[in-house]
Amino acid sequence: MTRTANAPALVTWLGMGGLIPFVGLTVAAMFNGTAQGWLVRALLDYAAVILSFVGAIHWGFAMSLPDLEPRLQRGLFVWSVVPSLLAWVFLLLPPLVAGIGFIIGFIAHLLRDLNLARHASLPRWYLPLRLRLTTVASLCLLVNCIAGKMNPAFP
Repeated sequence: MTRTANAPALVTWLGMGGLIPFVGLTVAAMFNGTAQGWLVRALLDYAAVILSFVGAIHWGFAMSLPDLEPRLQRGLFVWSVVPSLLAWVFLLLPPLVAGIGFIIGFIAHLLRDLNLARHASLPRWYLPLRLRLTTVASLCLLVNCIAGKMNPAFP
């Protein structure tokens, strides 16, 4: 596995490893009609966990970046809880709507990261890695949406 923009090897491995459930559940849902509902539910649940995780990264940035102006620091603290609240709401929605919501949530968070990079010094590897992770996770969700796997009939 290649390193992402000079990211530490462990960070790259962990980030890419975090994509295994997205890719694995997407592939499994494409080829398994009998467990499809469970697989898609597991995919949406995992998306909720990861969206919450990426939101928490901004809490860490707010605490650890010493040169942030107070307004930006407050904004990071506030934003850091938004993804987890969105994820919880998405899990209450029909699967197709939830899948689209998670895609929008991941992209919105990436946009917040890009904005933060204009105001703070982030590790050089952070944005390229986040872009790759967001792209793969979002594509997995999109494939399930387009393929009709986000069936509103499953529990």
